[in-house]
Amino acid sequence: MTPIRVMVVDDHSVVREGIRHVLSEPAQFTVVGEASSAAEAIASVLTWSPDVIVLDISMPGGSGLHAVAELLERAPNVRVLMLSVHDDAEYVLESVRAGAHGYLRKDSTPAELRSAIAAVHAGEAYYSPQLAGVLADALRGRSERPVEPTVPKSAALLTAREREILAHIAYGATNREIGTRLGISTRTVEAHRNSLMRKLGIRTVAGLTRLAIEQGIVRPGS
Repeated sequence: MTPIRVMVVDDHSVVREGIRHVLSEPAQFTVVGEASSAAEAIASVLTWSPDVIVLDISMPGGSGLHAVAELLERAPNVRVLMLSVHDDAEYVLESVRAGAHGYLRKDSTPAELRSAIAAVHAGEAYYSPQLAGVLADALRGRSERPVEPTVPKSAALLTAREREILAHIAYGATNREIGTRLGISTRTVEAHRNSLMRKLGIRTVAGLTRLAIEQGIVRPGS
């Protein structure tokens, strides 16, 4: 089995070294590169060609959150796992809006880190189990707010298939992955994707993800 190529982005060298050590034993992973800042990660992502980026959410000189969209624009097929000391639901929600595919607390076990990387690489969303209650409370609070209407006029113009594809895009799936899951060709997925982007007036994955989250088309952690 081809190892999962991992890039580690954190401003603390001890954290980067620790993650490299955790991933050194199973043949399932290989750390192909490191970066100590968001800017360095953006500049080197094409050089390292990782499958998964483990990205610190808070770094001097630039937030990991702000780097997600640009990383995905440069490398659309890469998966991003946020790493953070914060367990506030708003940080998690902001990560999802930015386009990240998972959120892991820094106090997680080595086994959980490996599981999280494998999960996001497989196309799944992953969130630390400790955050389940916090996220549920946040989503419950949002659902209890009066909304008018639930789906904006622009999103209401989407067909059922386009909304389905939008949900997959928001969870970070590639066109090929979406086609496989829905039993349609990659070219058909691209056509639907272009159509929904035109209807919504949104041209970035980060923008589509933000709309899908805000309008309840997808839910974090689901």
